[in-house]
Amino acid sequence: MLFMADALSFESVTVDTITSFFNNTLEADVLRLDKISHVISGNKWFKLRYYLDEALNNQKKGILTFGGAWSNHIVATAAICREYGLKSIGIIRGEEPKQLSQTLQQAKEMEMELCFISRSDYQIKKIPESISTENWLVVNEGGYGETGAKGASSILDHCTKNYTHYCCAAGTGTMLAGIVNRISEEQQAIGISVMKNNTELESMTDKLVVAKKQNWRILHDYSFGGYAKHQPALLQFMNEFYRETGIPSDFVYTGKLFYAITDLVKQNYFPAGSRLLIIHSGGLQGNRSLPAGTLLF
Repeated sequence: MLFMADALSFESVTVDTITSFFNNTLEADVLRLDKISHVISGNKWFKLRYYLDEALNNQKKGILTFGGAWSNHIVATAAICREYGLKSIGIIRGEEPKQLSQTLQQAKEMEMELCFISRSDYQIKKIPESISTENWLVVNEGGYGETGAKGASSILDHCTKNYTHYCCAAGTGTMLAGIVNRISEEQQAIGISVMKNNTELESMTDKLVVAKKQNWRILHDYSFGGYAKHQPALLQFMNEFYRETGIPSDFVYTGKLFYAITDLVKQNYFPAGSRLLIIHSGGLQGNRSLPAGTLLF
């Protein structure tokens, strides 16, 4: 069997320079994790890799995890489990719709069992009594946990250059924590929250940060209305960014990230001489929910 770690195109990951996009006011590179795979895109493999090891080593039946209708994590988990001969269950937020999203359709095609629960039950991550979890590895939404953060720290194996600032979008804080755990105390990590008023994000991230480092912060001013929400200004920026750099983004995560960094540069947020690494965490499949022709890519 060709295992997924071998099938993924890690050699296609590039570090693209976008210094000119910022009028050469500082150095900026983008780590293109979106190039790894169309399905297991961006940071998903990294956050799941050690959960997968755990499931296989402990002879679990499969992985049970959580997500929404357009969750990158859900479809990536379904793909990875199928490739490794494991079963998968997705606990999906909200009532089952008459028409599944393209993401959930894809997950179902990859043999994931979908189980829809109410938003109130989802908030407490309640697993239906009809599902016995004894032989399943339960993985939090977005791969949140020390195991997910450990995997996320290996993202920087694909970029050996040193930077003053490491920037990423933040949903659960798992990737951000992994990056913080990998960089030195002299380097800074910045997470752009994609959720509105996610006041728990700092504490969630801090729980995963080793040695209680203080060289990181989360900015909450770029949610554009909340998770998976967008406004015309964001979509317009995404098209402009693509036109200038050739780099596609998604409106849930990376579009907000690139917009935020651009705005921060305009505000002179970064000291002179800063060197930025902006991590493209993939997730482009979420754009399929937009009307055709909305984006240039």
